Amino acid sequence: MRFVVRALTAFVLILLFAASAWAQPTPASKPVGGGTPGDEVTLTVFNRPVVVFRSSFLGTSPKARADRARFSINQALDQGGPLVVSVKGNPEGQLVMIDDRLAFVVTGADADPLQQEDAKALAGKAARQLEQIISETRESRDLRAMLKALGVSAVASLVFASLVWGVIRLRLGLDRLLVSSVETQVRNLTLGGTQIVEGHQLVPFLQRLLSALRWLVILLLAYEWLSFVLSAFPYTRSWGERLNDYLLDVVGGILHSILGAIPGLGVALAIFLLARVFTGFLGRFLERLVRAGTPISWLSPQTMPTSRRLFSVGIWLFAVAMAYPYLPGAETDAFKGLSVLLGLMVSIGASSVVGQGAAGLILTYTGTIRVGEYVRIGENEGTVVKLGMFTTTVRTGLGEELTLPNSMITGTVTKNYSRTVRGAGFIVDTTVTIGYDTPWRQVEAMLVEAAKRTPGILESPAPAVFQTALSDYYPEYRLVAQAVPSQPRPRAEVLTLLHANIQDVFNEHGVQIMSPHYMGDPQEPKVVKPEDWFPAPAKRNQ
Repeated sequence: MRFVVRALTAFVLILLFAASAWAQPTPASKPVGGGTPGDEVTLTVFNRPVVVFRSSFLGTSPKARADRARFSINQALDQGGPLVVSVKGNPEGQLVMIDDRLAFVVTGADADPLQQEDAKALAGKAARQLEQIISETRESRDLRAMLKALGVSAVASLVFASLVWGVIRLRLGLDRLLVSSVETQVRNLTLGGTQIVEGHQLVPFLQRLLSALRWLVILLLAYEWLSFVLSAFPYTRSWGERLNDYLLDVVGGILHSILGAIPGLGVALAIFLLARVFTGFLGRFLERLVRAGTPISWLSPQTMPTSRRLFSVGIWLFAVAMAYPYLPGAETDAFKGLSVLLGLMVSIGASSVVGQGAAGLILTYTGTIRVGEYVRIGENEGTVVKLGMFTTTVRTGLGEELTLPNSMITGTVTKNYSRTVRGAGFIVDTTVTIGYDTPWRQVEAMLVEAAKRTPGILESPAPAVFQTALSDYYPEYRLVAQAVPSQPRPRAEVLTLLHANIQDVFNEHGVQIMSPHYMGDPQEPKVVKPEDWFPAPAKRNQ
């Protein structure tokens, strides 16, 4: 409780200082009558501004005019009497009188042209202010009125203390209720069987939020209490009125801003709703085109998802551009500065992102590679499992997943082993070199036999053998076959089995494989006899 009292005392002192600062005269925004803003002086009596002198009169500066007027008014208040305020016209200006005594003169040069008022209207305002000052001066000299003000202030202070105590007690009760209810409700907040928020994290956050709301309520109560107490006494009544006016202006400004933003938010919401409806309609239209077999070259089952996303992004960007002027704060310098900063960040830092995205669009719409195809990109070989806007994911035969930038794919040679086959599958090929002393017909038959023994290689289309070169010491034979991806064998495993079968077939027929280099004929062919195929630790089931 002591902490609360100290905090409220500091808050009261700050508000008193602010109130005294608000009581200072405010210079006009524009000099009138040949003066400068520094020459303008506000006549203040009993903490109330009466009139602003903006020009000299009969050789008297505004400051001297204010001093003389203050002296005359204070003298009239000290002498007492009826103290009737009146305004009389004069060629030199409007004479503000207290009984038969001249208080001050208001000239046409004292009027503020921004307020579109003349000397007569300004003198009328000053007269009304003088009447209120006279009334408050009499009230301040009335003992009964001052005792009443003290009593009202004491009651207001008791009510304020009771409300603060009630807010503190309410906060303690809310804390207990919060802990007991939140722990129960949090258990029910699950997503896919996983608890979204943990109770030991949410409860402290809500407690801090309640504490902030409690202090906000206490500060508002202190503000209203101070304003009420100041308004109870004549000398400080103008300060209390200014505190009330300031709070009302703040609340009114907030409400006015909210109400003013509603039409713009309505227009922006309508634009976003139209964009949502149009993106949904366009997406369904593209799907119908693809199902109907559209003749549009760039629209296919493979490119339809990307095309749909591109159209959606374009529509939403257009909607944001259309709704931007209607968003609250769009015309403020802060909003404009933030927009410029974001644009600069995107233009400087997104050059590589834009390049990767453009490469992804090129791969999508040219159909260089597709998901499920077996490809070789540079030194990387495997099945395409994901084709994204910025990267492509390839799973190798060794179980590795490679994430390749799309710009690298468009900048290198890509071998596609699935594109030329009939139906589903991919191409497997290998090259061997055999000496000229072995009949080429026998070599081709042995290679075809090895392919037929390999699980996963199709019989139709039948494996084919090509003599790709007649080198100095041996011909080069290339075996080409088609494998089926429906069988759970990646290309690397199929090639491994194919190479093993080639060695077995050639060893069975006593033909030496000359790869990789041929230096000379050995005394005996370099072959492994079938009875020597399974030396330890090899097993016959391999």
